[in-house]
Amino acid sequence: MDRTVPQLDAATRTFTQLLSSTRRGARLARLLGMAELRSWGVPENITERAEVVVAELAANAALHGRVPGRSFRLTLAFDPSATRLRVEVTDARGELWPHPPPSSDTAPHALRTSGHGLALVAALADRWETLPYPPSGKTVRAELADPV
Repeated sequence: MDRTVPQLDAATRTFTQLLSSTRRGARLARLLGMAELRSWGVPENITERAEVVVAELAANAALHGRVPGRSFRLTLAFDPSATRLRVEVTDARGELWPHPPPSSDTAPHALRTSGHGLALVAALADRWETLPYPPSGKTVRAELADPV
């Protein structure tokens, strides 16, 4: 008897962690996130870019999205069938949304020692956006795919 077994799509893998809105929490987000991606076998070209994206979004959540006594959330979702990773960082400051990086560097902007995080996210992610997270927060989401 010859039967074909239907092939199921590989399940999307997810990871979610609440972290303190501190520099230490932002660092831990990067370390935990990268350990999880490596355990899932995510391609290296996505993992390398995701490390910077997670670090920048987590640092922004700890610095700009901080509300005393409130944490931020890191969520990673990897779809192996599409080789696509979604990175989400949710914080409690819904009234303070990130602004897209300027399209051209002017001299004063280029000399600043901070404020380049979203430019890095925009350069490394295939797309990124900010969404409201009711009742009072926001989620910054970035998507990274394998170009192969």
